Order: sequence, then C-alpha cells, then structure tokens
Amino acid sequence: MTTSGTTSGTTPADPAPLDAPPAEPLARPVALAPGPAHSRDEWEQAAAAVLRKARRLGADDPDDLVWDRLTTTTLDGIAITPLGTPQALAELRTAGRPTRPGEWDVRGWFADPDPTRTATDIATDLDNGVTSLWLQVGEGGIAPGDLARALTGVLLDVAPVVLQASDPVAAAEAFAALARSTASTRGLAEGSNLGADPLGAAARGLSTGSTTGWDDAVGQVAQIATELGCRAVVVDATAAHDLGASDAQELGWSLAVGAAYLRSLVAAGYGVADAAGLVDFRFAATDEQFATIAKLRAARRLWARVLELSEVPGDARGQRQHAVTSRPMMTKYDPWVNMLRTCVAAFAAGVGGADAVTVLPFDVRLGLPDAFGRRVARNTSALLVHESHVARVADPAGGAYAVEKLTDDLASAAWAEFDRLEAAGGAAAALADGSFGARVGAVVDERDGQVARRRRPLTGLSEFPNLAETLPERRPYADGAPAVRPYGRAFEALRDEPAAQPVFLATMGTVAAHTARASFATNLLAAGGVPVVNAGRTDDVESVLAAYDGQPVACLAGSDAAYAAWGAELVAALRGAGARWVVLAGTAGEKTIGADLVDDTCALGVDALDFLRRTRAALTGAEGEGSA
Repeated sequence: MTTSGTTSGTTPADPAPLDAPPAEPLARPVALAPGPAHSRDEWEQAAAAVLRKARRLGADDPDDLVWDRLTTTTLDGIAITPLGTPQALAELRTAGRPTRPGEWDVRGWFADPDPTRTATDIATDLDNGVTSLWLQVGEGGIAPGDLARALTGVLLDVAPVVLQASDPVAAAEAFAALARSTASTRGLAEGSNLGADPLGAAARGLSTGSTTGWDDAVGQVAQIATELGCRAVVVDATAAHDLGASDAQELGWSLAVGAAYLRSLVAAGYGVADAAGLVDFRFAATDEQFATIAKLRAARRLWARVLELSEVPGDARGQRQHAVTSRPMMTKYDPWVNMLRTCVAAFAAGVGGADAVTVLPFDVRLGLPDAFGRRVARNTSALLVHESHVARVADPAGGAYAVEKLTDDLASAAWAEFDRLEAAGGAAAALADGSFGARVGAVVDERDGQVARRRRPLTGLSEFPNLAETLPERRPYADGAPAVRPYGRAFEALRDEPAAQPVFLATMGTVAAHTARASFATNLLAAGGVPVVNAGRTDDVESVLAAYDGQPVACLAGSDAAYAAWGAELVAALRGAGARWVVLAGTAGEKTIGADLVDDTCALGVDALDFLRRTRAALTGAEGEGSA
C-alpha cells in the first residue's frame, strides 16, 4: 500500500531523465513543489500498462479499471485501494492518534510453571532491556502460590507486573500478599495491573466456560487493586484474535467486554471515570503492518467514543494499549521465519502507538521458549527503538491517506460488531448463545480458504517449505495453555505426518524448459509433506522412464510445447510402467494434454490442501478418498 503525500504536504519532485548526468554527491537539496507531482490519469495510464503486460487487463479495457483490478478486500469486507489519495479523506476526520511519549514499554511474557526457571528468565530479561513483566498465572502458567518465588528479586515499585489468570481472584490475592510483604513507600510501579479478564478467560476456555459470576470476580479484583494502588482489569482482545476473529471482530469484542466491565465497576460503587482508570487493553499485532497500525488507532478512537457516551471527562478518555505479536500468524515449521513476522508486527505496534509491546519468541509454537528465543524477542524491540528510532516520531502514519481511510473504515466495521454484541445482551450473552462464535467461525472459514489456495501465503509452510529441516526441541507447555487457532494448522497437520514415499517428478526437456513448473510442483508437494524424485534433464520418453523407479504417483513438469509434442505418449508409458496416478503441472487443454489423459492438475490458484490430500491418498492407493 502506498500513499501519495506526507505530513508536511510535500511530494517528491519529478524524476530526472534517464540520460541526465549524475547529481553531485553533496549537491544542495532541491525545493519540493507543493501539490501532487502527477495526475490521477497519469498514474492510471502507468498502472494499466503494467497490468496489460501481465495480461490482467485487456487492450480495450479503460485505464481506470486498474482500481478494480488492484483493490483488495479484507476479511471484514473493507476495500483497500492500491493508492491512497486526498479524495479518500474528503469527508473524514482523523482521530485515534498515538499519545505515547517516546519509547514504548518492552514487556516480557512468562508462562513457565517452574518458578525457579521463571525467576531466572525474569532476571535475565530485566537485565537486558525488558521494562515490565506479563505473567500467566494458574492454568497454563505459574501457580498462584508460586508467584513469590517466580518474582524473587523483582522490585515491584520499579518493574510493572501485569497478570493474566484463569482464576483472577486467586491470582490477585497471591500477588497482593507478595506486594504487602515487600511493601515500598513508593507503592507498585505505574502500569501494574492485576489483569482480571474473566470473559476473556471464558472465551479461551481457561475457565469453566461459564460466563456467570464474572462481575463478582471483577468487583473483588478491583477492590484489591484499589487497596494496592494499581489497575485491576485487562480487556484482552487477543482472546478473540487467537480463535480466528477478524480485526473488526477483535475491536468489537474489546468494546463489548470493556463496556461490560465498566458497568460492573460502576455497579460496585466506582465512578465511571475511576472505573475507566482501572482498565487496560491488549490487542494482537500481526505482520499485516498497515492493518495493525489502523487497528490500534481505531481502538483509541472507539474507546474514547464509549467513554464520551458514558460522560467521562475528555482528559480521561485515553486508552492504555498493550500490543502482543500474533500467535496464530506464527508457524511451527521453519520457525525462524517467525523472527521476521514478529519484527514487522512489533514495528507496526510501535508506529500504531501501543504503550507496551510484547514480542513473543520465535519458538513459541514449539513449546516454552528457550534463552535464545527470549533474547531475540527482547532485542527486536531494542533494535526498533534504539537503532531504527521508530519511537522518535510521535505519529509516523498520521496524515497518510491510506492509513487514515483504513482506520476510519475499520472503526465503522468494529462499531457495527459492537452493536451486534450489545444487541445480543452483551459480550457474556453473545459468548453463551454462540452468536459471536458463529461470526468468528465464518471469518475462520474464509481465511482458511485463502490459506488453502495460497492467496494468503505462509512462508516456510505453504510456500518455500523445507522438508529436510530439524525443528528445535522445546519443553512442553503446562496443561491449560491458551487456545490458539494457527492460520497454517491444516498444512502443519500434513507436515506432522510426512508421506511414506515420494512423487516422481517427470521433468520434460532441458532444465530451462521445465524448471519453473518443476519448482512450483516441488514446493507445492513439499507443503504437504510430500518429497519428490526429480528425473533431471530429459529428451524423450525413454530418458524419463530410465529415471522412473515405480513410484505410484508421477507429476509431469515441462513446457506447453513439450506437453503437446510427447506428453500423451509419456503419460501412457508411465502408466504402463506402474504409475497409478498422473498429475500435470500446469493446465490441461487442447494446446497441452487432454484432461481425460491425466488424473489431476496443479497450477496457480489451485486449492493446495485438496490437491495435497488427493495426492497423498493416491500415494497410499486410496485416491478415491483424497478430497476433503
């Protein structure tokens, strides 16, 4: 996504002609003329020329059709145009700008049930750049009774501690006992939060699943927090995100849960402004950087509107945000790619204005992270803050047409989801009657379809997989670890059970002639845990058969000309030599090979999962059972 302007209202000058002499290395800067350097028509002409060359636009199609061809649609149905323009903001009022001054709080995540190991991890992280602690307590983490041991040596008046617990009252009481025994005249560090979120725990399945009695838990934790002088509640919207919710659904859930907690606290005797002061929010940051930036901006705008309607004074309508890199976007296979995903997500969280950022370790999908994973995670924020200076600019995305428009569209979609949740009786009711889960399920189905067709590629898993990799070993999580629906779970399930035998790749002709389709087929099959045996360079049917060793599935990979010249003969010869299932890399037709001569085809846009299941079934002799 690009934008056509900057916050200063200037745009780049016209580029120099290609035959112009090189500029002096230290030439004086040229003054930039205000206004757009090129017209909309010029951009449409240039973009249309590229699309015609790629055959995505016909010679007689109008140039302005590029907007339709290049516009993408999010899972929330929001159209994102290929170019941000001033016209997109003609009737919009920008809102939700970041208010964080300077560097963000680097928050470490700790879920190891062993308090001694956790204490060691905490000490290491605090000594090396982490500035606050986020502890999983109870199911899936540290037992409440072990909190004192896990926090050994931590100065609670210096390092903020945020809890996340399946039983928020038990966790709050245990932490309060520790805080009182190590009392400081300065009290707990600013930003400490007892982290009550019973509705989020119910959504994750970390509680009994019942949504009754949640308001009593919030009231009890709020009373403890008031005595300690800290915050009480974290509206953890990642509970929805981790189960597959879209950005708008995640935001809508956060508003509904936040509103429910406000009502509960007011009923418990708090003023609405004081109640708002007890609440923090947690959102997921993904590697879709512009969507993440817009989501955090929209979240602030939406919560400010909720507080405005609740008659909270203007100076108390801020939202304290904790952004955590998305768990579902991370992959178990080729986990090193997760370093790139989390870096982009952390960058977006910082640009979006999150007050605290947690970069989850790259090995989090494999089990409890080791020291190396934790070091890379905390250093990601250090590099962004201290070397890239991302935190030096208050609002880097401010004024960008595309980001501002996406923020507004996302805010509108999220408010509509909030309305649906409220109409159902609130977050608890919508969770209990299944209506929210059904809407999330529809998004999951749509995303799964895009992942299956590799329109939403997952590097190292659905694209460019490495079947020879050896995964790092990690200790398993404790029972009750947070429920997460990984985006690549279907591909991971295939990789978990590698095919027992390879596919024969019947490469036709020279390497130059067959390499494109051979590489495509090899990577596609590897995404499903299926290795290949490559015939190499061949000149005719006999040379292909010389490399064939009785594999039950053969895949032809060559040029259209080779397919037309001797493809049909090769298919017949392979069947005669024992191949039960023959696949064509490319499209069957009059100019290649008749569709009736092969059993399957694979080309761009294929449902990769269905294709892989059919192929794996054919390898085991159950080709009639391959589709799912």
